[in-house]
Formats: sequence, C-alpha cells, structure tokens
Amino acid sequence: MAKGYRASKVNPQNTVRGNQADETIIDLSEVKTSAEHYYSAHKNTILGIAGGLILLVGGYFAYKFLYSEPRNKEALEQMYQAEFLFEKDSFEMALNNPGAGFPGFKEISENYSGTDAGNLAKYYAAICNLKLGNYQEAKDFISSYKASGNIMPIMKEGITGDIQAEMNDFEGARDSYKKPVK
Repeated sequence: MAKGYRASKVNPQNTVRGNQADETIIDLSEVKTSAEHYYSAHKNTILGIAGGLILLVGGYFAYKFLYSEPRNKEALEQMYQAEFLFEKDSFEMALNNPGAGFPGFKEISENYSGTDAGNLAKYYAAICNLKLGNYQEAKDFISSYKASGNIMPIMKEGITGDIQAEMNDFEGARDSYKKPVK
C-alpha cells in the first residue's frame, strides 16, 4: 500500500437498495405524448402569444432605431447654432431665432419632444427665459424638463429655486435649494 493512501469508506445511506433508482426514472415517451396533446389543444393560444411577443419586440426596436434615434440626432444637429449663441450670452436669439435657418431652443423643444435633445432644449429654454426675465415661461420649461443622471437633477432644482426667488416665492426657493441636499 502506498504511503498516504486511505481506502474510502462506503456509506450505507448512499447505496441503492433494490430498484428504488428505477422508480424515479420518468417515462420520456409519456411526457412527449402529453406535451403534444397540450400543444395541439392550445395551439392557437401559444402561437398567438409567441406572435404577439415577436411583434412587440420588433415594434420596440423599429421605433427606437428607425424613428427615435434619427430624430434625436437631427435635433442635436439643429441645436448647434442655438448652443453657440447661448454660450455668447445671446439668450433671446438662442431661444427664438439663432439665424442661419436653425431653430431656437423653444422650437426644438416643441418639434422634438420625446427625444433627449428636445428635453435638453427645455433646460436651455428655461435658462434663457430666466435670464430674459420671463419667469413664468422659465418655470413652465423647467417643470417639463426631465432631469437624469447625478448632476442634472441638482441643476434643475437650483434653476427652479432661482426662478422662484425672482418671482418672490422665497419659501419655495428655499425648499428647491434644500431638496438636492436631502
């Protein structure tokens, strides 16, 4: 016997007694037959659900890649001139008419609603209106803006607070400024 070799012990509980193992074997032909009967009885329902799922998934991808993403890309291209003027503090032109055939943030937010770029145009339009003294319009734009990520919700609350302070709603402004801290 080799050094370190030890014979394994047989555990009597793990041994199969008689034909117990044979009793747990499932008759595959029985399962196949019952599955065929179930399918033939519910064929229309199964095919209808499968077809509906395929249409639903196909419709989602068609909407996303053939409609939504191209519109978002187009809106981003349209925002170029307005963003340029926004950076130059030309808020009136950025909001309404940046020139060169480009729409302003207000028009982009209306024409491309439902896109990320249209949503971002609402944010820019709120800031432009705030700087121009159009506080109610600024409030309308910022309230319809859907902020996402870590920074933009904080920025939205800050702008909301600025608008409320300009409208002499100091308690609302305080609440807006405190909201990101909570």
